[in-house]
Amino acid sequence: MGYSRSTSFNGNSTTAPASITMIAVLIIAVGISSAAGQGLLRENFYAGSCPNVEAIVQQAVATKASQQFTTIPATLRLFFHDCFVTGCDASVMVASPNGDAEKDASDNLSLAGDGFDTIVRSKTAVEAICPGVVSCADIMAIAARDVVALAGGPSFAVELGRRDGMVSNASLVAGNLPEPNMTLPELNAIFARHNLTQLDMIALSGAHTLGFSHCDRFANRLYSFSKTSTVDPSLNATYARQLMNACPQNVDPSIAIDMDPTTPRAFDNVYYQNLVEGMGLFTSDEVLYSNPRSQPTVLDFARNAGDFNGAFSFAMRKLGRVGVKTGSQGSIRSDCTNINS
Repeated sequence: MGYSRSTSFNGNSTTAPASITMIAVLIIAVGISSAAGQGLLRENFYAGSCPNVEAIVQQAVATKASQQFTTIPATLRLFFHDCFVTGCDASVMVASPNGDAEKDASDNLSLAGDGFDTIVRSKTAVEAICPGVVSCADIMAIAARDVVALAGGPSFAVELGRRDGMVSNASLVAGNLPEPNMTLPELNAIFARHNLTQLDMIALSGAHTLGFSHCDRFANRLYSFSKTSTVDPSLNATYARQLMNACPQNVDPSIAIDMDPTTPRAFDNVYYQNLVEGMGLFTSDEVLYSNPRSQPTVLDFARNAGDFNGAFSFAMRKLGRVGVKTGSQGSIRSDCTNINS
């Protein structure tokens, strides 16, 4: 959205006083600078410079996903983790020989390699046609949309025009990503930092309809929930037993469990139906249903796939605007894993 300013002057003179003219020029200049700094995105950003970019990325993503299903949840999760730290700027893609880049933070160590590989392959395909034009950040946004569609979820228009970030530091990650034991107020607070509402948060949580988690991320709900209850009483008893069989106490924490036990390979609203049945894997899933402030939205999404798909698409577009960089704020990396020198 752009801003325009108009000034009218009363009287017969058709020429504004010099001081007012100078103020008007300064206002216009500041307005232009401000608009550039905001990094406003648009759907047809590459219409003249790389008109086929979305088709190129879509093909690369589809090819990768056909080889390994993990590509789908891994690519979607990668986009979330990137945007929530320093904005949607592909900083999570950067590799450091010292092991101190954003991807090396403890909260990012579980990010699957297939997500990174998807973006690298997509970037290679785009560079072959449009060298030095399309940012890794934009490729990530397109790929995130495409994997959702490949899994049967909604497709939506992606806003483009991001540039790649110039900083990637592991120390910036802590405290910026949602955690599996968060309460509803804590979830709302961390999403609100990025201008995302409770409705957006609940819709984006629906991404848990895909992918997997490691046992150590939810073991406390099975073996050490509280002084009065070993197992979280909000868990469906049958589901709790299934989880305990898959994740015995003191088991290898790297064992992976589907986050959606019902339709783990489909992007659908079954995640919310599972919450109603006490089958949310994380505490942060369960609270969406157990808290009366968020329960009506969960029930709506559980009953109406269209409502969920619409809210998810809207929230993804909002997420894609978080912390975007333009102009001198960023660059166009030729290699997504290396910051331009």
